[in-house]
Amino acid sequence: MLKLFSWPLRLTLAGAGLAVSFLPRSAEMFWGPKLGRLVLACGGFKLKTVRENLSRCFPDWTPTERERLIRLNFEHYGILFFEFLHFFSPLPGHYRAYAGRISVLEGSEHWKKANARGKGVIFVSSHLGFWEMSAAAAGLAGMAPTVVTTYLKPKWLHDKIVAARQSAGVLHAFHPGSVPAVMKALRRGGCAAFMNDQYSRPPMGLPVPFFGVKVDTLAAVAPLALRSGAAVVPVTVHRDAAGLCHVVIEPEIEFGDALRDATKATTIIAAIVERWVRARPEQWLWIHRRFKNVQEGQSLTSPNCEVADVKD
Repeated sequence: MLKLFSWPLRLTLAGAGLAVSFLPRSAEMFWGPKLGRLVLACGGFKLKTVRENLSRCFPDWTPTERERLIRLNFEHYGILFFEFLHFFSPLPGHYRAYAGRISVLEGSEHWKKANARGKGVIFVSSHLGFWEMSAAAAGLAGMAPTVVTTYLKPKWLHDKIVAARQSAGVLHAFHPGSVPAVMKALRRGGCAAFMNDQYSRPPMGLPVPFFGVKVDTLAAVAPLALRSGAAVVPVTVHRDAAGLCHVVIEPEIEFGDALRDATKATTIIAAIVERWVRARPEQWLWIHRRFKNVQEGQSLTSPNCEVADVKD
């Protein structure tokens, strides 16, 4: 019965994907913000969460300043809606071509320098801009990134998203159980990619400062880097006014002795993510409950929590 009900949605997405396949980028940039404002006018998707997050992160802002950011943020979601529809295009090779058309990779010399050590590269990124372009641009550049992600439901949706990413040269490691695939990629001198801006409950998450609040944050990167010898390289994405997604690879993080302390290393990564968000707050995923299980001014997670040992 569930499969029967899924067919109308599959056909609708395929039709929408076909339609956007012929939509100029300028049209997405024109209609996307209008769609976002319409959703906001109708009550806004997860608007309560957005307001709570902004109040916590920007307590000194006036209500007017926050409401302006909310409007810009929902305009961003409207553009994202059109961007994600390209995953469902029935045209062979469309997603790869679309990614190549709307993205530009900057800072590849930082990846080349880190990769030259032969120990692999761990990319750390965030849900900023059209974040899918960070993996797609790297894949199109021949880096063959292994993105750490989850299985999607239903299966047909999972298969469609995975196939589109793979068309752009992106590989996958699915969790739970993603560590063996990540270690395999690093051992062959490849690269793995983690999103480090969302809530991650213990034992894989540790409480570190983010916008002045200790909140549970993915802490797997440091143990993996320590074990494999891989370089940790930040990569961020932002969309300019013309719709071009700039995928920016930054220099390798120099952790020093902090790499041996998962909390200290995760704090460094969280500070980088915060810098990105502060620079372009309108393009971040404020609808995510980033401060889950956090009381005002403190984390409910024990500060003595240790990240789980990373095993094959």
